[in-house]
Amino acid sequence: MTELTEADVVVRPAVPGDRPVVERLWLMFRHDLSEFRELLPRPDGSFRDDRVEDAFSSPDWAPYLFVRGEHPVGFAFVRALGSPVRVLNSFFVVRGARRTGIGVAAVHEILTRHPGRWEIAFQYENPGAVAFWRRVAAEAAGDAWTEEPRPVPGRPELPPDVWISFDLND
Repeated sequence: MTELTEADVVVRPAVPGDRPVVERLWLMFRHDLSEFRELLPRPDGSFRDDRVEDAFSSPDWAPYLFVRGEHPVGFAFVRALGSPVRVLNSFFVVRGARRTGIGVAAVHEILTRHPGRWEIAFQYENPGAVAFWRRVAAEAAGDAWTEEPRPVPGRPELPPDVWISFDLND
């Protein structure tokens, strides 16, 4: 596939009118994660969606929508905006847009909008995420990033999440 540039994807704050699109993308995101965390949908076919609610209602969160042309191709939720360390809470690119440069362009745009310290979690069981987030950290911070496993709060039966940390002020 052709490597895309930031001009090929628009990363913009998601507004309330975008919520139905983000909710549909959220279902795809949670479905993808179900492979690595044994997540099952609720009886109605939905997945846990409290992060969507927080992203659209909390002043400490920022939802973003990624669009290529007229097509929604992903989203991200940033939390802890008022804290010294921002957290990229959720990040998703639809399968048809992966490995095209859209994800890297989108995350670069989001990091640029919120300079400072960052933490991003992923799972070792997801080899695509491991390679992607290590690449993002290296491009953003050179050698000045760390990677650390941390237990999943309230889920001792799960393997730890892996957290990458770096500072964009350096």
